[in-house]
Amino acid sequence: MASPDTIAAIATAPGSGGIGIIRVSGPRALPILQKIFNRPIEFAPRRLEYGWALDAAGSPLDEVLAVFMPGPRTFSGEDTAEIHCHGGAAVLEAVLGAVYALGARPAGAGEFTRRAFLNGRLDLSQAEAVAEMIAAPTLPGVHLARNKLAGRLSEKLDRLRRDLDWLRARLYLAIDFPDEAEEEDSAPRLEREFQERAGRLVASLDELLLAYERAGIWRKGALAALAGQVNVGKSSLLNALLGRRRALVSDRPGTTRDFIEESLNLGGLPLRLTDTAGLRLSDDQLETEGMELARDIFNQASVILMLLEAPKAAGILRSRAFTAADLSAEEREILDLYGPAAPPNKIFIVLHKADLAPGFQPPEVLLGCPCLAVSARAGLGLDQLAAALRQFIMRRSGSGAEPDFSDQVAPGQRQALILREMRTELTALQSEYADNIPADLLSVRLDTAAAHLADLTGHSCTEDILDQVFSKFCIGK
Repeated sequence: MASPDTIAAIATAPGSGGIGIIRVSGPRALPILQKIFNRPIEFAPRRLEYGWALDAAGSPLDEVLAVFMPGPRTFSGEDTAEIHCHGGAAVLEAVLGAVYALGARPAGAGEFTRRAFLNGRLDLSQAEAVAEMIAAPTLPGVHLARNKLAGRLSEKLDRLRRDLDWLRARLYLAIDFPDEAEEEDSAPRLEREFQERAGRLVASLDELLLAYERAGIWRKGALAALAGQVNVGKSSLLNALLGRRRALVSDRPGTTRDFIEESLNLGGLPLRLTDTAGLRLSDDQLETEGMELARDIFNQASVILMLLEAPKAAGILRSRAFTAADLSAEEREILDLYGPAAPPNKIFIVLHKADLAPGFQPPEVLLGCPCLAVSARAGLGLDQLAAALRQFIMRRSGSGAEPDFSDQVAPGQRQALILREMRTELTALQSEYADNIPADLLSVRLDTAAAHLADLTGHSCTEDILDQVFSKFCIGK
């Protein structure tokens, strides 16, 4: 479907750079390019031309390279022009203003990709992969996005659609021609095949949802939350792991009232390291709210680093076993909620201030949780902690050894939500089919599942769904 208007935007990232690109898409792409160029030229398709971009008064703005690409064999499926300028913000804004003056309008978020979808260049799952490719913080994340962009998820969804179509056809036969569907020689075979197909669909959905869970940390990074009593050294450890001073450190209790989040790279694994408020009863409203916020973060975290004081632990362990009774009430609550008694265990115990306990050899496991001794001030054990955290997070995510996503497909968050809704309908269908629920009622389950699948691929989605998907894109893509 051809768009009546022409859109334009800066397609490169904000800030200064060697080159900045302005993208123009729509029916006026070529006329605009010809008018903004400083010399008359017939733009050969996909051939860069050297010249100067002019403003509305005909004065030179910047020395540029420009290219014209005729539709439909372009990203958006429309006539497209690109102007490669110097990468300064003022230069790009000036050239973009000249493009607007010649008849283009500002592109909305993700509008180039939206046009690619509307023009049949991509289905909706591939369009979403474009945003994932841009946002991918790791090479495995890039591989996952690339596979979706190449249509690998679309192929899996198409197989789901074919199985759904067979099930729907089987039920429609039972509704419209009940006598034929219930013939003695065919009924048992059809019933067995119906349940097998439904079971295969559920298994395929489970496989995709498991892939989503395993891929999550490589797409957006794992969340690690620092927990512990006030003045146990959470902020000091945050600064030490980052290698710079990010959080304020003070002997005064309650310094951290809100949370602080910073990014850290653990051998290619992106980690969002979060310093939370100290655990203690307090009459200070802000400090109390900070601790409530910390609990929300603990629920979301892939790992909770619970800091205990190494000198205290060493003193206890020299005479007897360390037990939960040696923890504060707040620490015991965290252990109960997120430790070995509530699998999967996401607590990693860090015995901090190890420089104050010379000669102390910590156990590898404490209270059922992995354990290491470190000192932020002396720089002891930090590399070991980083390596152990990486292994812990990967093991919890199901990645096991080093991940290889070069040949794997995993849905995104929106897609996973829809796949879960499909699974709910199909598992209910299996149960109801076994209970001999009438076919016309069962067909509602399949129609709902098919509608969810169409939302995934974009074959029958509303403007609201498209707005939701493309609003997350950057301008210029």
